[in-house]
Amino acid sequence: MIGILAVLEQRAGILHKMSLECLAAAQQFGRDLGIPVYAAVLGANVDALAGYNVAKVHVLQHDLLTDYTPDAYTLALRQIIQQHQPTYVLFPHTYQVRDFAPKLATAMERVLVSDCTGCKVADGSLVAIRQLFQGKINADVKFAGDPPYFASIQAGAFRADTLEAGTAPVEVFTPVIEAAQVRTKPLELFRESQRAVDLSAADVIVSVGRGIKEEENLEIIQDLATALNAEIAASRPICDNGWLPMERQVGSSGQTVAPKLYVAVGISGAIQHLVGMKGAKTIVAINRDPEAPIFEAADYGIVGDLFEVVPALTAALK
Repeated sequence: MIGILAVLEQRAGILHKMSLECLAAAQQFGRDLGIPVYAAVLGANVDALAGYNVAKVHVLQHDLLTDYTPDAYTLALRQIIQQHQPTYVLFPHTYQVRDFAPKLATAMERVLVSDCTGCKVADGSLVAIRQLFQGKINADVKFAGDPPYFASIQAGAFRADTLEAGTAPVEVFTPVIEAAQVRTKPLELFRESQRAVDLSAADVIVSVGRGIKEEENLEIIQDLATALNAEIAASRPICDNGWLPMERQVGSSGQTVAPKLYVAVGISGAIQHLVGMKGAKTIVAINRDPEAPIFEAADYGIVGDLFEVVPALTAALK
């Protein structure tokens, strides 16, 4: 099979948001290279997730795939890959993928190019793009040796709303897995502490930068976030100062987000921050400096004093 296999992550039959972004990336690469795109979904009793424009959906079903284990996932995927021999195998860069994908690539004597922010076509082949030194440098990584080539896609690098809908045939594949081959026993799903937040799942984010000046001034940002039913995020200086917890940092050393709306308040737009929020569908920037780099990325910009603009915007929303 000359093509691209997108390995999608699901839970209770619902695709992970980053899986949709990965599939969007696979569709784009398939168009660029002129090769078909296939999808693989693992689990027991997985409903056919075939509402997208792919050549085929491979549903890997087995009782030992009901709950995730790296051994079972590696064994199952290795069999489907060896059977169909795709040229490229793409994954969403989720925590689960970080756990098993290096194991899978090593088992097949390949390497995994992880956390790719994009890919481009050169001489008829994909060249993966990775960031180094906290986003300061983009590195082009060429695949060498024989396929399959493995890569994982960074959250927010591609937008799920670009997915092409369609109807794909579904093929159920039952891998050969013995219980003795699975060395770990799944326990209850890990639940993060109550204060922890997954910004990558937020549809609306209000993010604040050093323009807020003092911690006491964060109240006006909270009011705006409440009016928008949004999560609060921040650039690195705010979190370094301890004004907001580190889990709310967006950027190359924080979370990567792709909300429907991202409101950047008092953020200049350093490259380290931009790489974390460039996947937002709509970006609104509020900054008093008309030359601030954030305006280069923004869909809408308000040049003004945030202490005047934000309360007025909040009042209008209410």
